[in-house]
Amino acid sequence: MDGFLLLDKEKGISSNQLVQHVKKTLSLKKVGHLGTLDPMATGLMILAINRATKFSNYFLESDKSYDATVQLGSSTDTDDAMGAIVSSSDTLSTQKDIYKSLESFVGKSMQTAPYFSALKHKGKPLYKYAREGKFVLKPPREVNIFSIKNIKCEHNKCSFIIHCSKGTYIRSIARDLGKKLNSGGHLSALRRLSQGNFNIEDSMTIENVELNNLITIEAAFSELPEIKLNSNQKKFFMNGVKIEEINLKDDTYKIYDSSKKFLGLGLVSNSVLALKRLV
Repeated sequence: MDGFLLLDKEKGISSNQLVQHVKKTLSLKKVGHLGTLDPMATGLMILAINRATKFSNYFLESDKSYDATVQLGSSTDTDDAMGAIVSSSDTLSTQKDIYKSLESFVGKSMQTAPYFSALKHKGKPLYKYAREGKFVLKPPREVNIFSIKNIKCEHNKCSFIIHCSKGTYIRSIARDLGKKLNSGGHLSALRRLSQGNFNIEDSMTIENVELNNLITIEAAFSELPEIKLNSNQKKFFMNGVKIEEINLKDDTYKIYDSSKKFLGLGLVSNSVLALKRLV
């Protein structure tokens, strides 16, 4: 029972509550996740089960896509609908201005995280400082917005599908959109649609979660090329010894033994194969 489960998180439940519910319901020893969602958000959460937790880091770098809705005309202290309104405006933006402002986010840029975030300062999450009335501003960091599509605007609300790099805060996009339009803005709804090769269409609800839909560790890396090792090479690999004269391009590979048993992941660099992670 090692692999990944795709869950469709409901609104109002925290990521940790979802993990603990699945762990208890399915009587599992180890359950982790491949990226949190705020309690207000819904959509795709990937849970790593048992030995799959060792492979979680390989998915944390994945890009993601979201269906987002921004309420224009008011800003909140959390940059989403869960917070208190700190400013409001009667400014009404035209669709043309909204489209133009949203399009300006596409590409690489420096983004400032919300005060209420899980980023840490001196080992303590920013949201804990914020709850104490201490607002810590972290240095901006680079994010990449690959596309913003399906833009729809109605009654001072704007929805769109955004495809972005890891570490992107959609709440920050909502906040900064409001600033560009001089009206203020905050995130009023968010649904994660995809993460890497995983999609919401393949997910389960918390009510019907079951291990029959477990994605094996091997299947989760279906896009990676393969290397098959002979018995001697297998011994070296399993003991962390590098194997030379592997004349393949530099890349991460799925590693198999001669009987086609999946062993784990390896990295080829300069024709040398090194162990990355064993199953």
